[in-house]
Amino acid sequence: MLQLSKSPPMRKLASQSDSYEICRQITAKYAKTFYLGTLLMPEAKRRAIWAIYAWCRRTDELVDGPQSSLTTPETLDRWENHLESLFAGQPTDDPDVALVDTIQRFPMDIEPFRDMIAGQRMDLYRRRYETFTELNLYCYRVAGTVGLMSCAVLGLESSSQTPWSQPLDTKYPTEEAIALGIACQLTNILRDVGEDAKRGRIYLPLEELALFDYTEADLFNG
Repeated sequence: MLQLSKSPPMRKLASQSDSYEICRQITAKYAKTFYLGTLLMPEAKRRAIWAIYAWCRRTDELVDGPQSSLTTPETLDRWENHLESLFAGQPTDDPDVALVDTIQRFPMDIEPFRDMIAGQRMDLYRRRYETFTELNLYCYRVAGTVGLMSCAVLGLESSSQTPWSQPLDTKYPTEEAIALGIACQLTNILRDVGEDAKRGRIYLPLEELALFDYTEADLFNG
């Protein structure tokens, strides 16, 4: 679990290769099936995806990890400042080294990363969503953003070529990437209804539940 200290002690950071190895291990541990898919990518792209995944995982753990009860709005403020440092080319801990290199190698925008932190803020303050529109915004922030981050690395490639070998001169499929991320998050929500209920969280839109006369009590007792 990551908790940023206000004044982390200065120390020598991991080498670039060691940092990518740390990110690889994080991906392999927490996203086993996804990790296997990355092994089909060219080395530079799979390493970049590992670096992105590691950052996303660490961000998610701030509000969904074993020590998330210690997370405050100030924690997320510090994490956002930490993000700004990464895009300025200034890593401060070992996994950062790989992400800074990834940011420099690929045309990556900081906004999806900021939006993901905004999604964690929603989790910090909200335990209910009234409408699907509200839920859709949450899903974009915590998952659709991953699609945008990945587009910068994977791009859109010619199906007639070896995968990822010859990029086409075309716009990134950003809408499709966002839609895929949102779909994955909605699937996770449906899978984890019971687990979330035990934590006092309901992600299913209350407006939708009311259409079927299904109450919060029904969900908690189900």
